[in-house]
Amino acid sequence: MADTATYDKIATTTLGSAASSITFSSIAASWTDLRLVIVGFAGSSGQTLLTFNGDGATNYSRTILDGNGSGAGSDSTTGQTYINLHDSGSSSTIPGFYDVNIFSYANATYKTILSSGSEDANGSGRVSKTVGLWRNTAAITSLTIKPNLSNTFGTGTTATLYGIKAA
Repeated sequence: MADTATYDKIATTTLGSAASSITFSSIAASWTDLRLVIVGFAGSSGQTLLTFNGDGATNYSRTILDGNGSGAGSDSTTGQTYINLHDSGSSSTIPGFYDVNIFSYANATYKTILSSGSEDANGSGRVSKTVGLWRNTAAITSLTIKPNLSNTFGTGTTATLYGIKAA
């Protein structure tokens, strides 16, 4: 898990009931990079979407590689209103795992992310790698994850945000 010499835990959220989103706000510019770790249960299935600073404009793009044991695929999108990370889980009892690295989040450059996602789904799971871009030079001060459409994260979903020192 997190190396305490390199990582600072900024905040953790554990859902006591289903929720349509999780937001981390007031993120200080004290680190070089951020890491978001999510262990999510599905209130209903769908993708996990990431946005920064409440920006809902078409400033996001991503490329994803994924596989499910019987096949592999890839997809790229641009001009989106979010970065699509991975399925948010297919079960209220089998969690999905997401590890999202957000690079140079406080610099005056476009922001890039690298995300790994996986879920077992009782033997029929999948894994993915996502590279995402937010075309904005503002420092990231908040981030929101949410399932697509009107889906929810299920009870017990945990999200932890870490600051990475001098990465």
